[in-house]
Amino acid sequence: MARRVRFGRPPKLSCALPKAMTRKLDEELAEAAAELEEDADLPAPDAPRDGRSGRRSVMSARAEPGAARRRQLGLLVALLVIVGATVTLFLFGFKAGSIYAAPVDEFLARATELGHRRVRIEGELVPGSLLRRDTPCEYRFKVRSKDKVLEVVYAQCVVPENFVDRPEGGVIVTAEGTLNKAGTFDAASLTTKCSSRYDPATRTMKPQ
Repeated sequence: MARRVRFGRPPKLSCALPKAMTRKLDEELAEAAAELEEDADLPAPDAPRDGRSGRRSVMSARAEPGAARRRQLGLLVALLVIVGATVTLFLFGFKAGSIYAAPVDEFLARATELGHRRVRIEGELVPGSLLRRDTPCEYRFKVRSKDKVLEVVYAQCVVPENFVDRPEGGVIVTAEGTLNKAGTFDAASLTTKCSSRYDPATRTMKPQ
């Protein structure tokens, strides 16, 4: 004879978590929310959300402005050094490379002061003073300005086309070179032009 088996009521299941576990979960959520707020303040959009990495990123972000300022300061100093060196080179190079230019009379008045410095002189070719040597090539002549006369030596074979000894004068010579110890001007370059008083039609000099 079968027996009836009676089952008791099933025990009630409780979904409630222990209070200690709930409190711990709330603390972790609050900490995560605080870290998210810190990450949101960072300039990088992909800032890490991990607790330790987030704190490291915050420290890096705070250190970046100081490093950027140091880099900018270094670039500024380097730029100032380059500009200063360029200006110094330009000033001293220009001074060293400048050539004193003057008429013969003014140059002779400052000959002792200028010494053997490279200069540019200008004067009228003295008629009848032009001499030429073929081997080696050399031209010797005199130039004048007011009442001063200077002998010039030009050791080249090629001269300007209008470098001609005219009896009437009127050939203006510009020579660049140095004054030697003998008092003769060693010309390295030579250019010529006609005087403003020279009349090519009559081949005479107009009175001053």
